[in-house]
Amino acid sequence: MDKRKVIYYTDELHDEFSVAMITPKKIDENYQYCHDSLWKRLTHFFWYRMIFTPIAYGYTKLKFHHTVVGREKFRLCKRDGYFLYGNHTQDIGDAFIPNMLNIPKENYVIVHPNNVSMPFLGRITPSLGALPLPDDMKAYRNFLKAVERRIAEDHAVVIYPEAHIWPYYTGIRPFTEDSFYYPIKCGVPVYCFTNTYQKRRFSKKPNIVTYIDGPFYPDEHLPQRERRKALRDKVYQAMCERAKHSTVIQIEYRKREETNG
Repeated sequence: MDKRKVIYYTDELHDEFSVAMITPKKIDENYQYCHDSLWKRLTHFFWYRMIFTPIAYGYTKLKFHHTVVGREKFRLCKRDGYFLYGNHTQDIGDAFIPNMLNIPKENYVIVHPNNVSMPFLGRITPSLGALPLPDDMKAYRNFLKAVERRIAEDHAVVIYPEAHIWPYYTGIRPFTEDSFYYPIKCGVPVYCFTNTYQKRRFSKKPNIVTYIDGPFYPDEHLPQRERRKALRDKVYQAMCERAKHSTVIQIEYRKREETNG
């Protein structure tokens, strides 16, 4: 567990506090997001269903006594694709937790290229549903096609709109509406999940309780830019309300005072 007690920050939008040090590889037009061969489909099933899902269950239950509130809300869209937005507060846990929310739906997670750049795991994470952000416009076209394909296949695409990891942070950092372009482009609903930290009775380690909200739909009467902001605001407000359920602060975040000169 992260042993830091206090973390100082200057920029809520851009500061990163993950302890992982990885040199990301370039995601260009040669990166293949989707594979159609029988072998690739079999390896995806093996890694995702037989290895990753049981490990995710064990990790979240044993480490965080993880529980979910509001899982029944997914029933409204169980046969449809949708986007799932969450707060970004764990290095490893944030890879696992989405898969514990909407079983048996498959989740594909939009990630930083770091996640496909690790020496060994980087070769496996694409089979687990990792969709790395592209580095140029040609790669972006392939990335967008992959996102649209997974939605059309009635899967869920997971986005962490805060972008940067703040371990054990109990608030919701402000995030832009940029990532809400995708559900509007695909014409599908949005859910959000908020991981909160609850005091554990006989341990200093907190429990994680995840709250589900949604589905939220884009307002078709608004211009596209305003539609994205309105959808973002619905998600942000829901997450801020749920974040109030945290009962323990594992790491205190303090903003650095600005100095002149």
